[in-house]
Amino acid sequence: MKILGIDVGGSAFKGAPVDTRTGKLLAERHRVKVDSPCPTAQGLAAAREIARHFNWRGPVGVGFPSVILGDRIGAVGNLGHNWENKNGAALFGRATGGRVRLANDADAAGLAEMKFGAGCGQQGSVLMLTFGTGIGSALFYRGRLFPNAELGHVPWRGKPFERFAAAAVRKRRGLSWHDWALRVNVYLGVMERLFSPELIIIGGGVSKKSDKWFKYLKTHARVVPARLRNDAGIVGAALAWEHAGG
Repeated sequence: MKILGIDVGGSAFKGAPVDTRTGKLLAERHRVKVDSPCPTAQGLAAAREIARHFNWRGPVGVGFPSVILGDRIGAVGNLGHNWENKNGAALFGRATGGRVRLANDADAAGLAEMKFGAGCGQQGSVLMLTFGTGIGSALFYRGRLFPNAELGHVPWRGKPFERFAAAAVRKRRGLSWHDWALRVNVYLGVMERLFSPELIIIGGGVSKKSDKWFKYLKTHARVVPARLRNDAGIVGAALAWEHAGG
């Protein structure tokens, strides 16, 4: 099945057509920058541009950084509260001209990694974490997803953990890879205490530079970079159709 996957991030919308049988992108991905927080009209215009770029007329999957409750957008973090309590499938359907299925963005990336990437065949507990503007998370046990696990919002010193250990914090504070990895270690320690994962998959842009900071991580679980790298979110957005029963 060919689906247009759109991965919604804190700074850009990215999309490409995906073959959901193989997990391969059928064209080079198209990226549209947006503001953070992102006005609703700007975000919908970005989705429209992606669909028009590929002259797309088929189904669309959207990985969105929020709690997803069926077709509706629940609590939203960095993208802006203006998106909350809206029928996201209807909004993006009008913008792209296609039928739309939604998934939490980190859940989408996790689905892609479990089917085609580093989590393929893993039957124990797996935690997928994406480090970017915030921290996205997806939790799996025996290959099954526990949806909407917003673990970047676990409190730490009175604030969400992602304000302490997201990749954006490293850039904003000018931290070295070593110093930022020490913060990530604190976060991973809490995640291990809560969930005891056997495998931790790290995604987001920083997964491409795992050689610079994985060596500083100290965990009981095996830690690996996402095999699909930055394409995981796009592929997983397309898989939202399959996960929802097609």
